[in-house]
Amino acid sequence: MRCRHCGEPVDLVLVDLGSTPPSNSYLTEENLRSPEPCFPLRVLVCESCWLVQTEDFADATLLFSADYAYFSGYSSTWVEHCRDFADEAMDRFDLSKANRVVEVASNDGTLLNCFNTRGVRCTGIEPTASTAAAARILGLEVLEVFLDDAVATKLATDGLTADLLVANNVIAHVPDIVGFANGCRTLLAEDGVASFEFQYLVELIEGALFDTIYHEHFSYLSLTSAEAVLETAGLKVFDVEQLPTHGGSLRVYAQRAESTRFDTSDSVRRLRDREASLGVSSPSFYSGFQERADSIRGDLTGFLVDAKAQGKSVVGYGAAAKGNTLLNYARVTTDLMAYVVDNNPAKQGMYLPGSQIPIVDEQRIVDEPPDFALILPWNIRDEITRRLESLDGWSGAIVTAVPELRVG
Repeated sequence: MRCRHCGEPVDLVLVDLGSTPPSNSYLTEENLRSPEPCFPLRVLVCESCWLVQTEDFADATLLFSADYAYFSGYSSTWVEHCRDFADEAMDRFDLSKANRVVEVASNDGTLLNCFNTRGVRCTGIEPTASTAAAARILGLEVLEVFLDDAVATKLATDGLTADLLVANNVIAHVPDIVGFANGCRTLLAEDGVASFEFQYLVELIEGALFDTIYHEHFSYLSLTSAEAVLETAGLKVFDVEQLPTHGGSLRVYAQRAESTRFDTSDSVRRLRDREASLGVSSPSFYSGFQERADSIRGDLTGFLVDAKAQGKSVVGYGAAAKGNTLLNYARVTTDLMAYVVDNNPAKQGMYLPGSQIPIVDEQRIVDEPPDFALILPWNIRDEITRRLESLDGWSGAIVTAVPELRVG
């Protein structure tokens, strides 16, 4: 395999999580009778530009289908995050009705609508029909396409330019990362700002957050690798923020390489220095990750087997992609977990890929209180804990498995 960014041969393995179905390929009752497509889930490290990336197997059109089931608006934590970002961006970049915000991978419009309600012109770019339809209900303009440089060139020729281009949790989701970054630059106004958010590789490695690895995430980025990719596309990073989302994320602000609107901030220099001191650009930083993932898997399996032996019931909460990686790697099925609760109606009545555990609504927990609830999206543990504690009759214990087994 050659690196998606620099084209150099890649053979340093970070982790091998076996062969699994795509994490967001939820199953219908009818699908249960058919074989599931599975792909190896191996992650490699480029020793030239230090981009961490999945081995090439699955096609993006398979992973992001028309009935894609992830809707960002179902997490109150994420909704609040979007509102805060919109408030900050409006003030920092002096946005008004004269400006346009373009969000790439706008999903159900949760973030873009925060700008729309403030009178800023908005355009979403979202390839999945299910989420694009939800955004249009909010009155948002959505272009249903995958962004690359060719698409961006056509859109720019037709007059679409962004004073603020937002790409949250998407740069990691594209197989052609350079083409995507080129497309973002093409859409950016002369002195426009591009904001990219993505899970921070350093936090992933340090926390052994292997469940955040899935086929839909083609790349895993540090500031070191993100700057390299964006520089290739003619973009220059001028600021960076560390965020708590997704177990630790970066928000990187960039401008066209020729723009002089913003000077490079001290935060960029500090994070560059920290990554250098950690050895992000050396193979040793990535060693031992497989063993730590295996240990987490063993702890979870041991807990579930012990609970069953004691006649205790364990259910899941949150049919998240990271949960599917965890459950499939640990080979958990309905034998150890009867069902998973999720508040997204698009997922209810379906089944998790691989494990084939049914997804139900919250009433099931009220009607049949379990002894334990395993929170699969552990990054919003506090939000889900508050939700469970508000339910009539809830008396069970909360469990998370990553970054370590935690009961109660």
